[in-house]
Amino acid sequence: MEIRTGTDGDRQMRRKYLELLAGDFPNRRAAFAEIINLQAILNLPKGTEHFLSDPHGEYEAFEHIINNCSGVIREKVHLLFGSSMSTAEEAEFCTLIYYPKEELQRLKDQGLLYRGRYKQILGRLIGLTRYLSSKYTRSKVRKAMPEEFAFIIDELLHAQKDEDNNRSRYHSMILDSILDTESADEFIIALCQLSKRLTVDRLHILGDIFDRGEHADRIMDLLMNYKNRLDIQWGNHDILWMGAAAGNLCCILNCINNNVKYGNYEVLENGYGISMRELVLFAERTYHESDGMDPLKKAISVLMFKLEGQLILRHPEYEMEDRILFSRIDWDHRTVTIDGKAYPMKTGDFPTVDRDDPLKLSQEEETVMKDLRHAFMNSVRLREHIDFLYSHGSMYLCVNENLLYHGCIPLDEDGNFERVMFWDEPVQGRAFLDAVDTAARKAWLYHDPSSVDFMWYLWGGMNSPLFGRTIKTFERTYLTDESTWKEPRNPYYQFNRERRTAQMILHEFGLYSDRSHIINGHTPVNVKKGESPIRADGKLYVIDGGFCRAYQKTTGIAGYTLIFNSHGLKLKTHHPFESHRKALEENVDIDSQTEIVEVEDRRVMVGDTDDGVRIREKIRDLQDLLRAYRSGLLRER
Repeated sequence: MEIRTGTDGDRQMRRKYLELLAGDFPNRRAAFAEIINLQAILNLPKGTEHFLSDPHGEYEAFEHIINNCSGVIREKVHLLFGSSMSTAEEAEFCTLIYYPKEELQRLKDQGLLYRGRYKQILGRLIGLTRYLSSKYTRSKVRKAMPEEFAFIIDELLHAQKDEDNNRSRYHSMILDSILDTESADEFIIALCQLSKRLTVDRLHILGDIFDRGEHADRIMDLLMNYKNRLDIQWGNHDILWMGAAAGNLCCILNCINNNVKYGNYEVLENGYGISMRELVLFAERTYHESDGMDPLKKAISVLMFKLEGQLILRHPEYEMEDRILFSRIDWDHRTVTIDGKAYPMKTGDFPTVDRDDPLKLSQEEETVMKDLRHAFMNSVRLREHIDFLYSHGSMYLCVNENLLYHGCIPLDEDGNFERVMFWDEPVQGRAFLDAVDTAARKAWLYHDPSSVDFMWYLWGGMNSPLFGRTIKTFERTYLTDESTWKEPRNPYYQFNRERRTAQMILHEFGLYSDRSHIINGHTPVNVKKGESPIRADGKLYVIDGGFCRAYQKTTGIAGYTLIFNSHGLKLKTHHPFESHRKALEENVDIDSQTEIVEVEDRRVMVGDTDDGVRIREKIRDLQDLLRAYRSGLLRER
């Protein structure tokens, strides 16, 4: 037998690979069986993908969207039980699926759980789970089951009628045993978890998990349960925390500033054990409140703008010298000069500023920053979450003919890819995002000083693919003239409405299919002003989730999510989530509207996906292994 064409070295490597493959498939029967299994998988419908973006620490709303799978659970329940359950019963059943532990306790407290009710709930859950599992192999469903109940659930899901009805009696006995052993609650919880697991096969998070809301840490805990069914495209708020955990002082201060701005100390102190005590005490004894500005805000801002100025001076390649505004303050007249115009400042309270060297930290400021850096870099829980962001995240992802990223692909004024010069040679488009991804990893893995500094640029730089604007934190902090607050944006945000631009970007990333789309977040869609999340003739979707309550009065909604199943694309428009308590007590779901934005000509099968490409490659490998066995090149065991 000849092992594929190629050099002697190639053939030798190929034989070594087949020898390794033979460890899993030691004879022809094993190889035959796996080929048959893989061929069958190729002809199953593709799993459902769920796209979300910008949760911004709003844990309760995010958890609910994850639990109801953007309304897909409710749709499936209505499809299956709409003729036998009232609207109220459907709502109660869905609440049970979303929050099984809490809902079971509520039913018990109200005396509504008894043997007959338990059997009814179990029967409905088994029916729903059987329906949801029909698009997967039995092996995949089994792997998704909680280990302690896997055998029993497998038996119940694959019940078949027989001549004497023995199987029905057998399954009835299983349910009786579950009730007799008082394990019904645990079994119901397991079935609810399995039904949610089967509803969504893969979860895509398009960035900005952190900031604004109180519980980004709890969102990270939730996402870590998804393990290999999840990918994350980093957002600018994520990279900020990644930079802070790597020890970037500017990132640390911006993290703190964001949380102070939204009145949220929860994630810092309780979530990650980062004490604000020394910073608060320093602010109270150093600054006053007579001008209406909070002393803590003053202390953070001065530290932030001093250190950002130092960082910008270290990196002229950022071309941000115009943002060192501390050097443009007239301390006597309490004004700052921007673009040749002097603007009055809200405060003149700058006791730690050396007028001859305004970017220099005082001794006390040095001590405060040393303590904060130690706290961020040594938080065990934060380190665990940042490790997960790196292992499951990236700057972008090409998956099943779609391109996913958080912010933008920097463009020039003509709508072409911007050439940026942060390294030894100019890069643009995909090469730029690849270089950024590498730099972000070097910052975390090797603490490379230049890469650690670059994390701050990614947070707020004009050509940062995670931001793409000129950040105006200084102006928003110190100036009352709101005309100075406007943040000029990268031309991407103008050109991303054009089909030509979307096609150019997709082709840059090797995506040429008519089914290809760009999916990104970062920018809330202002429905009140007539904005649409669908752009570039349907080639680009902006799905900023709008979870952040601070934006909802402006946008008019709570954002969008996207569902991509075997039939096509569904855009989900969500209204604000009231509360976890109301969801449990009144069975209140998030009100969502579904817009079917793209229907496939034929149902999309696993064979049409990236998994299909990998499966066909494995089939070819197994066919080579079979030939090696038949020719005697490898010995069967």
